[in-house]
Amino acid sequence: RATPLASLTQGVVVAVGGWLVIALAQSYWWLAPGLVSGFLIVGPILCTGLYELSRLHARGERAGLSDVIHAWRRESRPLVGLGLLLFALGGLWVLLSTLLFSLFVDTPLDSPTAFLRYAVHDQGDLLFTLWVIAGGLGAALVFGLAAVSPPLLLGRMVGLRQALLTSARAVGENPMVMGLWASIIIFAIALSFATAMIGFIVTVPLIGHATWHAYKDLVVTDGVPLRNE
Repeated sequence: RATPLASLTQGVVVAVGGWLVIALAQSYWWLAPGLVSGFLIVGPILCTGLYELSRLHARGERAGLSDVIHAWRRESRPLVGLGLLLFALGGLWVLLSTLLFSLFVDTPLDSPTAFLRYAVHDQGDLLFTLWVIAGGLGAALVFGLAAVSPPLLLGRMVGLRQALLTSARAVGENPMVMGLWASIIIFAIALSFATAMIGFIVTVPLIGHATWHAYKDLVVTDGVPLRNE
């Protein structure tokens, strides 16, 4: 509510990105499974501007779109490194999914209907089930590494390795609450897909701001220098 324009604008950007992914998947359906799930893997870094808005708002400062742009342009090699890592993991998953479906699926997946028919009815070899399990394990790994590391890197002078370990430790020490938080994120994403990406306009700002508050509740940063602004 404090930063409606800046927050919702970032939700719109993600929704547009989702439409582009779906449009690409419609033309190249052999890429569809990996593209959609790979798009979600990079989600934590897409919320960088929202973390900045929450950080400034908590300090009692006015925040807007200019602060979002500044957050993206700020010199932070570890944060850039995290972004590259997530994009690399997303790209790897796209390639793995493409390879699995191209090698082991004989049914032509040339439309959304064909893909859904295969996923729900035709997958006699359980490939789709195994793909979902593998994707779930990959998503759990990404969630563990990126649950609180982006806002930590944005605001504090820490290295990428330290941020990743801090995030993993925060998840490992609070498995029940972080499992619930992950489930809420999955539900919000599913709801956003069910509304033709329009839901992302609202769910992305909510998840982004909530992630910053989760970081503040989970991570003790006393004595860790603030990142130069």
